[in-house]
Amino acid sequence: MEFKLSNHASKRIKHEWIQVTITAPDSLESDSEDSTVLHALLEIPERGFKRLRVVYNETTKPVTIVTAYFE
Repeated sequence: MEFKLSNHASKRIKHEWIQVTITAPDSLESDSEDSTVLHALLEIPERGFKRLRVVYNETTKPVTIVTAYFE
């Protein structure tokens, strides 16, 4: 899936982790405030299996990553 990163997201998380999280998440959640935004979640082994949350807008072309962070 093609995507672009916000400045915030590009400074925090490896591009590869974001790619795998939005293409093959462990779970996917709708945003409670914006119907165009999804939350993809995936445990990342290289980070001690911490869960990465990638928040993205699926309606833009390419997809826009709003933010990404470890929970």
